[in-house]
Amino acid sequence: MESLKVLYKVGHGPSSSHTMGPRKAAEIFLAKNSDAETFRVTLYGSLAATGKGHLTDTAIREVLEKSAPTEIIWCPEIVKEYHTNGMLFEALKSGEVMDQWTIYSIGGGNIASPEMPQLAGEKVYPITTAEEILAWCDREGKSWWEYVQDCEGDEIWPYLEMIWETMCRTIDNGLCNDGVLPGGLKVARKASTYWLKAKEYGPTVSNRSRLYAYALATAEENASGGEVVTAPTCGSCGVLPAVLRHLNKLNDYHTVRILRALATAGVFGNIAKTNASISGAEVGCQGEIGVACAMAAAAANQLFGGSPAQIEYSAEMGLEHHLGLTCDPVCGLVQIPCIERNAVAAKRAFDAAKYSMLTDGYHTITLDQVMQTMKETGHDLMAKYRETAQGGLAKHFPEC
Repeated sequence: MESLKVLYKVGHGPSSSHTMGPRKAAEIFLAKNSDAETFRVTLYGSLAATGKGHLTDTAIREVLEKSAPTEIIWCPEIVKEYHTNGMLFEALKSGEVMDQWTIYSIGGGNIASPEMPQLAGEKVYPITTAEEILAWCDREGKSWWEYVQDCEGDEIWPYLEMIWETMCRTIDNGLCNDGVLPGGLKVARKASTYWLKAKEYGPTVSNRSRLYAYALATAEENASGGEVVTAPTCGSCGVLPAVLRHLNKLNDYHTVRILRALATAGVFGNIAKTNASISGAEVGCQGEIGVACAMAAAAANQLFGGSPAQIEYSAEMGLEHHLGLTCDPVCGLVQIPCIERNAVAAKRAFDAAKYSMLTDGYHTITLDQVMQTMKETGHDLMAKYRETAQGGLAKHFPEC
């Protein structure tokens, strides 16, 4: 598995796979073809189907048009075998193609291609399944975050501190911003309202309202193109920060505790990315919100003082109960049902962590089995339920 620096990225929404990935690809292609007279970019599959709502064309143009005029071609009917989020970049001079590059945005802001192995990051984690890492924890007498420490060294902690600071800054921005989100659906921001109402209720409702507010704040910032952290994606970026911020406000943890929880969450995100997928276009929203819930549940359980087995159980529940979740963004925007899903998943992660604390941590279905099930289920989903905005809620919203 790659470093957590690859999983946790700071960027701008609304989509890691549809915005951050294409932007990164455009930057690489421009560096190689800065003398091109024009550029032509063809988008395939899900990138073409929901790219306008996800601002894919805007992300690409912001990079390439600084150098030369850029044409975007939309081909949603063509789905490449390697991954549905395919892109063909072409550099032209005098009307002739001088260079071309086919690349894929595979989720979480990452790009890859079977012909370009150098795009893959350095593998720093030799063990890549939850079962093996849990066995390592038992054998070494250590916990999940210590596996990160052993593999990445001390240099990972300043990076995670920067990630945590960014998550908090995004929440603060989201709580302060009001108005209507861009895109035409006229979705009003609700985070600040939830935050204010939280002060009017008793502890139980107030605590839940604050948790919702943190998740909504982050997801709304993402929907408006604001700065967020992929956790593991932009579309699911509100779950983990909300849970960590909520627990930190309640218990005033030392920063090192939060960073260790971030490290633990990252291990589970990496397991999903390595053995299944975190791409909504590939496996549906179970790969985004489901994995984010698993990460947040594991992080919360660690903060509760859970054992390695209880932490794994928390993550397993967080993902298991999102199996089959479709990705059907209304009008191709990361707003409905995406924003609410972040808030609901944050609460579910919190519950999974508490549920696991009541057990000894041992259970019948393992996280690795759920990961494999998630991957198979995602591949069995019809394309219209995998971030194409052609089925589900998107189909039954006539305004689109």
